[in-house]
Amino acid sequence: MPLSRIARTAALLLGTSLLHPPAALADDAPGGTFSFKVENDLIANTDGHYTHGTRIGWIADTPQQGPAFIRSALAFLFPFDDISGGRIGFALGQNIYTAADTSTKALVPDDRPYAGWLYVGASLNAEKPRAPSGTFSSMTSVELDLGIVGPQAYAEDIQNGYHKLIGIGEAEGWRNQLKNEPAVLLTASRTWRSAPLALGPFAADVLPELDAGLGNVATYAGAGVMVRFGQGLDVDYGPSRNPPFYSPPEIADPDRDFAWYAFVGANGRAVAHNIFLDGNT
Repeated sequence: MPLSRIARTAALLLGTSLLHPPAALADDAPGGTFSFKVENDLIANTDGHYTHGTRIGWIADTPQQGPAFIRSALAFLFPFDDISGGRIGFALGQNIYTAADTSTKALVPDDRPYAGWLYVGASLNAEKPRAPSGTFSSMTSVELDLGIVGPQAYAEDIQNGYHKLIGIGEAEGWRNQLKNEPAVLLTASRTWRSAPLALGPFAADVLPELDAGLGNVATYAGAGVMVRFGQGLDVDYGPSRNPPFYSPPEIADPDRDFAWYAFVGANGRAVAHNIFLDGNT
C-alpha cells in the first residue's frame, strides 16, 4: 500500500488514550504504557496554524527494558542527572501546520508557512520518589526526535486526503510548504509533583516544571506550573502533549487501575528558533 494511502487511513483515527494492561493481563501482555494522542483544531471548526498532530508512543515499566545503546546515547546527550536509570520510551509522530487562510494558492508572506513534520523519537524518563518527609517527587525526561520537515513528511497527503474523504475543501497553499530538511530536536524537562492535599474523597496537587529544547526544529527554554484536582493523582505527571514544546512523559502507574483529574496551568518560554515560524534553516 502506498505510504500516502497509509497516511490517509491513519488520519481517520481521531481520539486520544493512555493505556496500560490491567493487572490480570500483565503476564500475557507486553509491559509498559501505550499511548495514542491526536491534537486537532476540529473544535474551532477551522484549519490554520498548528492544525493537527498525531503521536503513538510506548514507555517501559522498568529501567531494565529497552536497547542499552539507545539508553547510553541519551544519557551521553543529557549528562546532568542520573537519567541512565530511567525508563526508555519510543514514539512515532507527525505534526501539520498551515497558514490561517487555506483557500488561496498564493504565498502569504506574513502568515505561518505550510509545513509537515514526521519524526521518530526515543526518550529516557527517570523518576525520583518523594522522601518520607519531603514535599515533591520529580520526573526528569530527555527525548531525541529525528525526522524530516517538508513534502516527505506527507502532511499534504494526510490533510487533503482526509478532507476529500469527508467532503470538505482542501487546503490550497501546500505548493508553498517548507522544503525537505532533516529535522533534529533534543528536549529535556523536569516536572515536580507535590504531595497530594486531601480534600475529602478527592485530592489536589501542584506540578511546577522547567524545560528546554535544542535543534533545527526548535530552540527554546521555558517554565510553567499546573494545578490538578481529582483522584489517583499519582498516576502520572500531568497530561502529555505533542512536541516540539514541553510535555510530561506518557507514563501511567501500573499499580493504579483508575484515575481522573481536572487541571489548569500556564507556561511560558523564550524561543530562539522555531522552524514552523522562521522557515527552513
